[in-house]
Amino acid sequence: MLIAVDIGNTNIVMGFVDDDERIIGTYRITTKANRTSDEYGLMLLQFLALNELKPADVDDVIIASVVPKVMHSFTSSIIKFLRLEPIVVGPGIKTGMNIRIDDPRSLGADCLADCAGAYASYGGRVLVIDMGTATTYNYVDAHATITCGLVTTGIRTASEALASATAQLPEVQIARPTTILAKNTTTAIQAGLYYDFLGGIERIITQFRREIDEEFRVVATGGLARVIETPMIDVVDPDLIFKGMLAIYRRNV
Repeated sequence: MLIAVDIGNTNIVMGFVDDDERIIGTYRITTKANRTSDEYGLMLLQFLALNELKPADVDDVIIASVVPKVMHSFTSSIIKFLRLEPIVVGPGIKTGMNIRIDDPRSLGADCLADCAGAYASYGGRVLVIDMGTATTYNYVDAHATITCGLVTTGIRTASEALASATAQLPEVQIARPTTILAKNTTTAIQAGLYYDFLGGIERIITQFRREIDEEFRVVATGGLARVIETPMIDVVDPDLIFKGMLAIYRRNV
């Protein structure tokens, strides 16, 4: 069995992939830089137990991280509790993707894994949207080349910024509103955040279609992708990053 780990700014998400390459479980914990390797290790053992698995059932671990401060304690937990040296998505790792941007090293490991998953699952000519702390857009052409990208604010980040920068506006739960005709402060913020974010997504997709001279599919992933509803997104795939890490793993073992 393979454990694929996405270490993001807000959450660490783990996917358990069985020998038939099926994702049999996903688990999410809050990213905290001050957690020890023992804390991470104990959580990992608990997740394994929930699937009636033991450390000996794990063949390998692959990690995509954009949070360097967490990496030492997390990788130490893998070594200590599973007795495995994890594969880390980064320089020197075969990904099957060509990166044709000004500074290829600046592309986050999560975005790279998303693109690998989209290409492996849906083929080239695909715009990959990851809705997390930031919302990222990356375009993959028919030759597995990442040619361009865009980064903007995530909807939850916008909500937190609004609450922290104002005296009386509360932080709200991110949800799809039933109407834009809000009657109280909470629903007014929820509807405002949602439709502002939705409008941005649709406008950005429209601009990509204007500037890229070929038809392409739009695939969305990330914790909030299922909240956003628009016909301009063709596929919502919550497991995209795990599929990408599995595709990268196959190339390196």
